[in-house]
Amino acid sequence: MTVELHHQPDQRPPSGTGHDLAPKKIRTTMRLIWSAVAAVVATMLAVPLTASPAAASGTATARATASYRALQRYLATDHGLYLETYPRREQDNPYSYVWPYSQALVGTLTLAGAPGGGRYAGDVTDRLRALEAYWNGETDPPGYDSYLRPPLGQGGDKFYDDNEWIGLALVQHHKQTGDKAALARADQIFRLVVHGWDTDASHPCPGGVYWTQAPWSQDRNTVSNGPGAELGLQLYLRTRKPEYLTWAKRMFAWADGCLRAPNGLYWDHIDLKGTIEKTQWSYNQGVMLGAATLLYQATGDRTYLDKARAIAAAAISFYSADDRWFTQPARFNAIFFKNLLILDAQSPDPAYRKVIQGYADTVWDKVRNQRTGIFPTDLDSGRFSFTGGDQVTLLEQSAMVQIYGLLAWRPRDYRLLA
Repeated sequence: MTVELHHQPDQRPPSGTGHDLAPKKIRTTMRLIWSAVAAVVATMLAVPLTASPAAASGTATARATASYRALQRYLATDHGLYLETYPRREQDNPYSYVWPYSQALVGTLTLAGAPGGGRYAGDVTDRLRALEAYWNGETDPPGYDSYLRPPLGQGGDKFYDDNEWIGLALVQHHKQTGDKAALARADQIFRLVVHGWDTDASHPCPGGVYWTQAPWSQDRNTVSNGPGAELGLQLYLRTRKPEYLTWAKRMFAWADGCLRAPNGLYWDHIDLKGTIEKTQWSYNQGVMLGAATLLYQATGDRTYLDKARAIAAAAISFYSADDRWFTQPARFNAIFFKNLLILDAQSPDPAYRKVIQGYADTVWDKVRNQRTGIFPTDLDSGRFSFTGGDQVTLLEQSAMVQIYGLLAWRPRDYRLLA
């Protein structure tokens, strides 16, 4: 079956926008939502966690389940794939790009890892099977295209961060189930990531993994190096092959040296003119604190653990001020929160779960459409709508499945996250 695309899948917006967020529109949207969010966030930060751990986990499980049902009802489509948005817009492709699809996969894996999650094993199998429609084994090195390969699509440019998210999901699947094929595919992805390393010593801040293979961008991003380091470290911890650790250290050091801001957080990317895009997205902080935590696990060097804790503290302080959690799309916060729990597995701190719980409660109470179970979202900015609606992105619905699913996990199982 051949599907005609409405637009070319490799015509992605510039980096620094989370693939599909327009910075100018985001700033406008930010100003519009701040007044609505201010009271909400004040309530969120003031509410103590009084429920017992078991009760909180039960609530999270129910919320994750309801959010997943809405995901499947409104965004799932044929061939085991998903729509990019609900309702589908005229300009949208018939199916989602691989980046949103990967986050639906992560959401399903998160549900499967929670207590009683065995019933989602078949859903995980379905996600992994459909994922192969994005795999391009004809390139050297192979990897996942940004859009479906023929016959369902025309393929698309490879994005290194897209592949890293998938690689990390495959490692988590391996950790949860022992699936050796998943680990082997994660290794293939890491080889692709290494292929994306900048080797031109004349470039400003030489080194770093590029964001994409697309000819219209030569940016090197925190989000193409932080998760690349995490993937290498997860593979090292599974295999003890030294090349994984060597490359992971290199990627982490590059991002830490070239994109760390004076406030201890990380800017988005640097281009080949040396211009730094200084937006501080929450997922950039997550991948760097996660990589630092894994470096501590891999080396025993407590300097890395101290750095991870410092990033976490700076990020929580920064995003808890001035309503900033809600200036971030949930897709970014979900990645930050998962990495926060990866850190919590090595250095427990009740503040970590508390901030996740507060955000999750606010979204459930103030954003969720009680009739449909979706989380109304501005489709252009990716930010939640606090005024209701029936529209949602696959990325945001999947993010909330992840967040509620994470809150259902037992702390002793956080070591299985990737």
